[in-house]
Amino acid sequence: MARATFGFAVPLRHLTHLPFAKPSHFSTLRAATTAAAGMPDSSSKLHPSLVVVGGGVDTFTPAFKAPHLPYLPYPLITSNRHVETIFAAFFRSLPSVRFRRECLRTSDDGSVALDWVSGDDRSLPSDSPVLILLPGLTGGSQDTYVRHMLLRARSEGWRVVVFNSRGCGSSPVTTAQFYSASFLGDISEVVEHVGSRYPRANLYAVGWSLGANILVRYVGQESFSCPLAGAVSLCNPFNLVIADEDFRKGFNIIYDKALANSLCKIFSRHALLFEDIGGEFNIPLAANAKSVREFDEGLTRVSFGFKSVDDYYSNSSSSDSIKNVTIPLLCIQAENDPIAPSRGIPREDIQNNPNCMLIVTPKGGHLGWVAGAGAPRGAPWTDAVVMDFLQHLDQATAVSSASVNDFKPERLQQLEQQPTLVQRKIGCKSSCICRLSYVTEILNEISMSFFNQGVINC
Repeated sequence: MARATFGFAVPLRHLTHLPFAKPSHFSTLRAATTAAAGMPDSSSKLHPSLVVVGGGVDTFTPAFKAPHLPYLPYPLITSNRHVETIFAAFFRSLPSVRFRRECLRTSDDGSVALDWVSGDDRSLPSDSPVLILLPGLTGGSQDTYVRHMLLRARSEGWRVVVFNSRGCGSSPVTTAQFYSASFLGDISEVVEHVGSRYPRANLYAVGWSLGANILVRYVGQESFSCPLAGAVSLCNPFNLVIADEDFRKGFNIIYDKALANSLCKIFSRHALLFEDIGGEFNIPLAANAKSVREFDEGLTRVSFGFKSVDDYYSNSSSSDSIKNVTIPLLCIQAENDPIAPSRGIPREDIQNNPNCMLIVTPKGGHLGWVAGAGAPRGAPWTDAVVMDFLQHLDQATAVSSASVNDFKPERLQQLEQQPTLVQRKIGCKSSCICRLSYVTEILNEISMSFFNQGVINC
């Protein structure tokens, strides 16, 4: 759907954050989606097998279909969180997808790889909604959970692109810097680039694990300026200090070693870039790291200017970003996630933010969610929920855009003369105050148009 603006710096989806607009953004979403989908503006509750909290619960609940049913984990496989996590990683089916790769050179001469679905430019309209996928640590477009989500979105007519971070998914590394939980430069440039390619489309993003942490931090940093129309965070570690503590305990050490091994493989392919780097870098430690913490100590925290690994984790946690989120954000976590501990979820901030909603499943492991129609080897349970949410947002945007398009052009022409009229009345020599009055009146006219058509309700 086309992004609707009236030439202002603020997209229409943010109009209600301006001083003149009293109704909440989500009153608009709720009423608009009800009109678009014919659903009752209701409060039918999600199934009690799920823990659901957040300031946006009442607004988003009507969007969902699957969560009204009980969460039914697949027998035996899900009886242990580690078994479910490992089963999903090694035995989930890998859908076949033909990609067209675009290598994007960043402003610091780094490189990331964007994998688009081959043929979509010919088959999809230019205003089809675009979904950007951010895989987890060392993940990429080769991962099963990424491809299942991609196919689900494409089946709904969405354009999908996988954002492979530096060194991931065979993305080239062209500078002596990898990506990290703290660095938001690459995602900012990717979103800007994708938006410039499809200026008439709404942009959305889904992130998993570390990709979710980066996504939520980006959304919080951008706040009211965020170009995304909505986002979804899956199995987000949120608090990296807590995640690090649990990562070094019990069976989790197996995951720690596996991820460290993947990081070392990526590093070894580009080791020459770091050969004479000097400074505080400990290249032998990074090259032979037995844990993610060792790799971060030898390379990551130095690359991004942190005093210590703990300093890096503390200042890179997305739990601190939730309070600054101003676009619709859905977070889905598993209560028994071994890598993203539930005690790290910022529940209070999610509860206090009218833009956020959290769903916690009783089981799921990490990147597992072996439940629902696709279990055991098909798509994770979350895919249907994610698309319910995103479709809900895009339908609401379509209704809002239609309402704005109904705003009479002759009234805009009349308002354009308003500064001159005001100047005559008050004898103002400066046009600044008049221009402010003009803009405010236009915005009020748009707001009243929404009221009169029932798109906004208090």
